[in-house]
Amino acid sequence: MKLTDLRKLTVKKHLRVHFYLQNGLECIVDEHGLAQIPALNKVPDFNLEQELASVTEFVLEMPKETDKKGVAKRQTLAREQLAAMTSAPAGGAAAEREDE
Repeated sequence: MKLTDLRKLTVKKHLRVHFYLQNGLECIVDEHGLAQIPALNKVPDFNLEQELASVTEFVLEMPKETDKKGVAKRQTLAREQLAAMTSAPAGGAAAEREDE
């Protein structure tokens, strides 16, 4: 799973994905596909793509699905589960193949 796959998933599904880097900083890929590290206050000395390769746990935040208090629904996923979501074929692509 690459950062571009994660960005595409967040845009298509309108999700935010949170994960922690090896240095303890949290990275958030928002529903616009932007990767942000809120606590970062200088030019990073790491490559986000390389850091992503070592992440084992992700938190999906669904901003459009909220509880009674207005808090976005969250779900914790292992790397394999998220990788399966990013590699799953889109429903529209399957429909196009049937028409041919």
